Amino acid sequence: MRNKNIKVADWGSLSYGEAWQRQEEYFAQVIAQKKKNRQLEEPLPTDNYFFWVEHPPVFTLGKSGKMEHLLLQEKEIKAQGISFFKTNRGGDITFHGPGQIVGYPILDLDNFFTDIHKYLRCLEEVIIKTLADYGLDGARSDGETGVWLDLDTPFARKICAMGVRASRWVTMHGFAFNVNTDMSYFDYIVPCGIQGKGVTSLAQELKKQVAEQEVKVKLLHHFTEIFESECQLIS
Repeated sequence: MRNKNIKVADWGSLSYGEAWQRQEEYFAQVIAQKKKNRQLEEPLPTDNYFFWVEHPPVFTLGKSGKMEHLLLQEKEIKAQGISFFKTNRGGDITFHGPGQIVGYPILDLDNFFTDIHKYLRCLEEVIIKTLADYGLDGARSDGETGVWLDLDTPFARKICAMGVRASRWVTMHGFAFNVNTDMSYFDYIVPCGIQGKGVTSLAQELKKQVAEQEVKVKLLHHFTEIFESECQLIS
């Protein structure tokens, strides 16, 4: 029996380390239930979650990332008040910080579809549809997960980065959507390990600050639409 209900919570501002630990706990619970279901005559539905969070300034390096894409020394990072983590998600290096909307879906893809590439394309589609709500034309770049503006032009710039981990078709980590983000932090890295392309934010594109709660409402609407799901708010 497929459970397409998604439990949604907003963690507010939370350190990357604590948010990662929380994700791991929920991730482990879902996997444990899947293992237990193998022994049950009537398997129990597995849970799905979606967590909003905003991190204090932090650089994170994915499993395929290269340290040379971090352009600061460790002592310089600390002097700037920025944390650094090597993570178990896919992708290279990125930045999280205030004004950025981070979404961490912990889904059992057995409840939806068992295809990681399709999952990433669906996450991109959530961002693309949200950008369209603001009159912006988001696009995918082949081989470069995430969402871009003015792709295939000298002005190509990334507005949303993505990196996930999956085990037994259960996902964690997710997307980082630059909304009111201070983009100067990206000067300290080679974002996502991609040379020759810029980064941007929704505020930068619209030339005004954007209500982040409004953006979350739009994102969640498109998420439930694309994943054909229903959401339940939890504390």
